[in-house]
Amino acid sequence: MRRKLLGLLGFGTGVFAGSVLYRRSNGRRRERVDVYFDDGSMVSLVEGSPEAEKLLPVARDVLGAAAS
Repeated sequence: MRRKLLGLLGFGTGVFAGSVLYRRSNGRRRERVDVYFDDGSMVSLVEGSPEAEKLLPVARDVLGAAAS
């Protein structure tokens, strides 16, 4: 009975550790700019795109000013 309990505990610990590692490796947040238009449409510009590289510094400045 103890062996089964220890086996289940080890398996659960391994699953938990694996999920944490998976989220850390794939969960890197990328900055993006969401642009909303009057007609209700939206486009999301991700970090690395030429359009986002122009807008991200401005967005950082605006968010920094709003936070202080």
